[in-house]
Amino acid sequence: MSSTAAYTVAELHAMPDDGRRRELIDGMLFVSPAPGWPHQEMALALYRLLHAACPPELHVLAAPFAVTTSTVDEVQPDVIVCRYTDLTRANLPVAPVLAAEVASRSTRLHDRNTKKAHYERLGVPSYWLLDPEGEGELEVLELGADGRYETTARVVGDDAVDLTAPFAVTLSPARLLDGLRR
Repeated sequence: MSSTAAYTVAELHAMPDDGRRRELIDGMLFVSPAPGWPHQEMALALYRLLHAACPPELHVLAAPFAVTTSTVDEVQPDVIVCRYTDLTRANLPVAPVLAAEVASRSTRLHDRNTKKAHYERLGVPSYWLLDPEGEGELEVLELGADGRYETTARVVGDDAVDLTAPFAVTLSPARLLDGLRR
């Protein structure tokens, strides 16, 4: 840890690669283990769905890919949508237009609280929380006029929702988990 009691992105990058996800929010280090199959199934199915519907001015990326917005802030959302022109070869140095997090046992509270507050401060217009437990769940949060997230949709299982931001797409949580049910 640095002498200022906060980690920097440079210190984060110097840490050994042991398969764990390391993120910094306001210099605080968060470490999570590799995700399990339900998490990966849902995240990668979401990536494929968004990638197929994405307009050319936007780009969809799946973790691990760094959103590095300051010297003490670097997160790796499970799936992001960003402006193609904002990307660098190394990272996304500005807020994405969508950050999506898939909950796992070790990240559920972190995604719903710390990361939500971080994305809200960054001004990420859309934040999606997905949960592969049970039938699957999706909660869609959008920044309101006051700069705070408001839940605009919540669907469970086979229910579907037609979304327009950041572009038109129809999502059903259960469909994102089809690969678990073969």
